[in-house]
Amino acid sequence: MSETDPRRWKALVFIALAQLMVVLDATIVNIALPSAQEDLGISDGNRQWVITAYALAFGGLLLFGGRIADLWGRKRTFVTGLVGFAAASALGGAATGEAMMLGARALQGVFGALLAPAALSLLAVMFTDAKERAKAFGIYGAIAGGGGAVGLILGGFLTEYLNWRWTFFVNIPFAVIAALGAYFVIREPAGGRNRSPLDIPGVVLSTLGLVALVYGFTRAESDGWSDSVTIGMFVASAVLLAAFVLTEAKVKSPLLPLRVLTERNRGGVYLSLGLAVISMFGLFLFLTYYLQIVESYSPVKTGFAFLPMIAGMIVGSTQIGARLMTRVPPRLLMGPGFLLAAVGMLLLTQLEVGSSYTGLIMPAQLMLGLGMGTAFMPAMSLATHGVEARDAGVASAMVNTSQQVGGAIGTALLNTIAASATTAYLTDHAAGAADPKLVQAQAMVEGYTSAIWWAVGILVVSAVIAATFINTGHQGGPAASGDPVEGAGDEVKIPVLAH
Repeated sequence: MSETDPRRWKALVFIALAQLMVVLDATIVNIALPSAQEDLGISDGNRQWVITAYALAFGGLLLFGGRIADLWGRKRTFVTGLVGFAAASALGGAATGEAMMLGARALQGVFGALLAPAALSLLAVMFTDAKERAKAFGIYGAIAGGGGAVGLILGGFLTEYLNWRWTFFVNIPFAVIAALGAYFVIREPAGGRNRSPLDIPGVVLSTLGLVALVYGFTRAESDGWSDSVTIGMFVASAVLLAAFVLTEAKVKSPLLPLRVLTERNRGGVYLSLGLAVISMFGLFLFLTYYLQIVESYSPVKTGFAFLPMIAGMIVGSTQIGARLMTRVPPRLLMGPGFLLAAVGMLLLTQLEVGSSYTGLIMPAQLMLGLGMGTAFMPAMSLATHGVEARDAGVASAMVNTSQQVGGAIGTALLNTIAASATTAYLTDHAAGAADPKLVQAQAMVEGYTSAIWWAVGILVVSAVIAATFINTGHQGGPAASGDPVEGAGDEVKIPVLAH
């Protein structure tokens, strides 16, 4: 067992701060986008690129970022990612036109892709005692799950009371504090680097394949599923990713060793987590629109309306997940967690114009948060649990990749379902309506609830995958057959291999 780092809890503070900044950034800009679009003269057709430029660079480069962390050292990669992210945020906040804004967003994505896998893999190699690991991943899981909703509150506040530019500038203090703290506090365990040469074909194929996939879903949302470019992107993505898998099976030092994916527990985590994120992203979107457009909430009030979900996530992660993780097999936390979230989502299929916040939306959010928090926590830990130290960065990158791709799919897929249901409702009810405004609102709600039914189904599938694929014992006891290298008893050993 490698010696335990005495400063690991201090290090966790800075890792958590960096993770919060990256997750915040995925939603904070959504609320500021209408004002930024008007100020910078960005056309309606191009406004989605403010979100997409970040998602493409982040999602496409995550595997590369994870491998850089394994090769170059996690601490160095982490600090570089933070400094770059702060610089890109300053550029975004100071943007004078469309090109500068889109460039800044793409750069944020590039540095986010360096930073996110390094953060998670640092946790994986620093916390080796099972009980401590459970606590550390509980905190990390709560931030990874709840940070998006915090972004909505902060985005609302900054946009309403200051200026949209502050949704960028706010990242700078986060990044500077996290980078300085990490530089002085984090001490990476010796011998955990993977110094084998970089797999350039793997980098090119995976980056292009993931970018094509994420862009395909973004195009589907704006231009429809039958659009020739959308179809072309999906075909290109399938070809590139198939070529990537074949390459990884053949090259001597692959970017993504297939052993990381084919281990059934980790594979189960990536799949169930990616699907659950599809539902979560869709829900953030519809609930934000419902509260702001149908119920006329202000941006700040909308942000605060998400507080029950954040509270549920924090309790689920730190109180339920972290306490039970060392006693209960992960599938018995993830399966029921996703099911509880599905029940919360099911309540939201009852939304109508004027639905009660305290009677319907609040309890639904609490259940969703509790369920997701309970499931996210063991999932985050299991994704890097028992992985060889040389693969920790790339295993962490796969968690982020499944979340990024899930988010892109969720937004496009559920938006399309909602839009068609809204159109169908208007076609049936608009003629001769006494109150056209009311019919318009009812049509929107009909669209949201149709999409939420799909989200319920997706969460149930997540629960089934978690319950059937994942067969490891609890993460503090003996491993199940086929589980990666671990010690029995109370410690998880991350083997450090000689290179």
